[in-house]
Amino acid sequence: MFPTSTRFLVVDDFSTMRKIIKKVLLELGYTNVQEADDGKTALPMIQAAHDAGQPFEFIISDWNMPGMQGIDLLKNCKMDPRFKSVPFMLVTAESEQKHILEAAKAGVSDYVVKPFNSATLKGKLERCWAKHNSPVTKTA
Repeated sequence: MFPTSTRFLVVDDFSTMRKIIKKVLLELGYTNVQEADDGKTALPMIQAAHDAGQPFEFIISDWNMPGMQGIDLLKNCKMDPRFKSVPFMLVTAESEQKHILEAAKAGVSDYVVKPFNSATLKGKLERCWAKHNSPVTKTA
């Protein structure tokens, strides 16, 4: 699993969903969790944290948000060499195959369909850890 010091950014326009995700992360021992209410707010936060030498190490974002959607935030992050390797999880009600394929093509680390429980989120975090720490990923 990711170290408990991992810096998370949770992006969702629905404050209750941010609180739910943050609560699950806290239950898993993660205390360094910041929030943003959409991609338009999140992107400058991601850039500023990196520039300050305290980059986010994991981004969890909703797909459907005003301003900038999660898929666009994902694409922006994956196009920027500074954030390309940051694990990025989309949490969404979008379960259609075309959305899952679009997210995979954009470089999403994992995909959680709402509603979900803490065991599901924990399992997805473990999968992301394994994916981002495999020898194949490290040499790529």
